[in-house]
Order: sequence, then C-alpha cells, then structure tokens
Amino acid sequence: MANIFTKAFWTQSYYIPAPPLTEKNLPDQNGRVHIVTGGYAGVGRQLSAILYGKGATVYIAGRSEQKAEDAMRQIKEEHPSSSGHLHFLFLDLNDLSTIKPTVENFLSQESRLDVLVNNAGVMIPPKGTKTAQGHDLQFGTNVLGPFLFTKLLIPVMAQTAKTAAPGSVRVIWAASLAIQVMSPNGGGIILDGSGAPKILDSQQTNYGQTKVANVLLAFKTQELYGSQGIRSVSFNPGNLKTELQRHSTGLMMKVAESMLYPAIFGAYTELYSGWSEEIGADKSVTKGIGNGLADRVWEWCESETAKFL
Repeated sequence: MANIFTKAFWTQSYYIPAPPLTEKNLPDQNGRVHIVTGGYAGVGRQLSAILYGKGATVYIAGRSEQKAEDAMRQIKEEHPSSSGHLHFLFLDLNDLSTIKPTVENFLSQESRLDVLVNNAGVMIPPKGTKTAQGHDLQFGTNVLGPFLFTKLLIPVMAQTAKTAAPGSVRVIWAASLAIQVMSPNGGGIILDGSGAPKILDSQQTNYGQTKVANVLLAFKTQELYGSQGIRSVSFNPGNLKTELQRHSTGLMMKVAESMLYPAIFGAYTELYSGWSEEIGADKSVTKGIGNGLADRVWEWCESETAKFL
C-alpha cells in the first residue's frame, strides 16, 4: 500500500499535464444553466467564477447563504462585464429531507439544467459524526445526498438534452486519489449482509469508500440515463489545498501540504470533465466494473433515499 501511495501521489504531484480547457478557451456559456455544489469555496468557487465569467447562469449550492453571498460579490467584482447570473441555492447534503425542497426551489426558477457538478464533500470528520438521518457523515454527504439530488434533477436534465448540443448535458462526480490509497482492498467498498457499506474504524478508509461509491454512481447514471442524452463523468480533482482538509491533521498532512496545488487546478479538471468536447460517451465513465458492485451500491442508495423522493 505504501508503494501504491508513493507512486500515485508522486505522479499526481509532479507529473500533471497543462490543463487543456481553461477560462481562456472555454466557449461562451450564455443561455446555459449550471449547478455547482459547494460552489462558494475552494474548487467550486473557482469553477463558479470561470463559468460566470463566460456568461453562464450558475447556482451556487450549499448550506451557508452568507458564504455564498460573499463569494458571489467577489466573483462579480472579478468579472464586471459578465452577462451571466449568480444565484444561491440552499442545499444541505447532510439532511435528505431538505433535498427535494431544494430541487423544487430550483425548478421554480429554471426550466433547464445543462451541467450538474457534484463538487461538495466532507473528508475525514471526527469519528462517529452523523447526518440528520443517522448515517455516517461521509457516506451521507458524499454519497447519499448527491445521489438523491442528482436523481431528482434527472428529468430536467433529460428535457434539456432534447434541445442542447449532443453530449453537452452532464452530471459530474468528484472521485479522488483516495480510491487507490485509502479504500479497502478487494473491490473498494465492503458491504454488510444488508447491502449497506460497512463503517470501518478508520475514517480515512471510510472516505476512500465514499469516493469509490462516487465512481460507481457515475457509472450507473451513465448506464441508466445515457440514452436520454445525459453524460455522466467521474474525475479526480488532484492534490489541492482547499477546505476539504479542514479535519486533516498530523505529520502526513504537513508533508502533503508541500505538494498541494491551488484550487484553480481542480476547477480546470472539473471544467474539462463537464465542458470539454473531447469527453465522449466512451470516456465518460469507468468501464469494466465487475461483480455487480455498482448495482448493489445503487440499490442501497435507492433504499435509503426512497422516502425522500
């Protein structure tokens, strides 16, 4: 495991290519509508600024209206000539009961959604931290919340795809290097007898499992809704200095900090995943996922969120 970590982290720290899509060559986004979860901090904030600068309508989704207002004011000051629009959308991924009202609020304002960016997440919070429904905080915030949010938005995305450019309507999911270096061996997720992911002693391992789940959800979303014109993409944002590490401590974190990149590079990765014309259906998901694991994770998510649809 140490060798895998060293090789993966070293490659991702020192051998990354130049971003092929940035604010300099992103096409005009006027008339397009996007949601960026966690869009007022870190990578999400950088992506929101790029999109707004190109004329997009951007819904910055998260729990803190004050943080969103501060970010939106700053973004507007950075792009005074933009024809775009910025809106705050309250979204609490920790509480499944609030997600449908959030979607209803969005749909009361918009009739299209071009790209959904599942950017928000939590990494290694204190052990035992739970969501409003009693789920492990990492699984609730990183997996169940985005699953429900995405599922409720699929109809408007499918409707948008009928008139949008082929392949341009997308949902993108944040994966991580943690898949290789933190998730358990033998599949990446350990399920118990009921089909639920096991909550293990290590919060690092639990985080790795949630990132594997994000890739599996991306795979199943493409499988189920690709025929409706929706493209589903998972991505590794890279080694970044963001608020995601707010719970991380110790010597490893101190060493890692010297190899972290500014959040803008994660935004460029998201930009490529959600907006590059190079992302075709053959590149949109991880292929070759075996043993039905994606099906079982999807079924667990469906069972846990069914009463909140």
